[in-house]
Amino acid sequence: MTAPVERSAVSRIPPSRRTVEAMIRVDQAGEYGAKVIYEGQLAVLGDRAPAAREIAAMAAQEQRHLDWFDAEITRRGVRPTLLQPVWRVAGHALGAVTAAMGPEAAMACTVAIETEIDRHYGEQLDELGDDEPDLADAIRRFRAEEQEHRDTALAAGAENSPGYPLLSAAIRAGCRVAIALSKRI
Repeated sequence: MTAPVERSAVSRIPPSRRTVEAMIRVDQAGEYGAKVIYEGQLAVLGDRAPAAREIAAMAAQEQRHLDWFDAEITRRGVRPTLLQPVWRVAGHALGAVTAAMGPEAAMACTVAIETEIDRHYGEQLDELGDDEPDLADAIRRFRAEEQEHRDTALAAGAENSPGYPLLSAAIRAGCRVAIALSKRI
């Protein structure tokens, strides 16, 4: 009788160039979407409300993330999503509608989106492993900031928004659809 073969680690296949390009495309689209959502919220809230100051600070970080992914798209010759005009309209509308519902709904939007982005970035980091260290490092940094956005929005009363469970579920579902589409289109 032979002893069973022990496998201490499952070998991982590095992500393909196409997979990495899809990651960059979808992340650039997501950061663009976040930027326009915050623009829509600020267009409704103005700049005086405490929520508006928090949103403006988060928007500045999203712009920095977007700038990094824009540079990666250019550096690597990655085609951006063809859906960017759709995300512009949809993101701005989502931001404006949630802000019109009130500051807590605007923050509920942030919690929902950042919850999905945290999950999404975690999956990407798992897939990247030790490959693409610059990309993985950026995703780790941006993920930490997205988690801060979620926590800030929770502290600002996001869960007190009217219809929070339904609003959150709808926005999270929309976010998952946008991620899936932006990877491919």
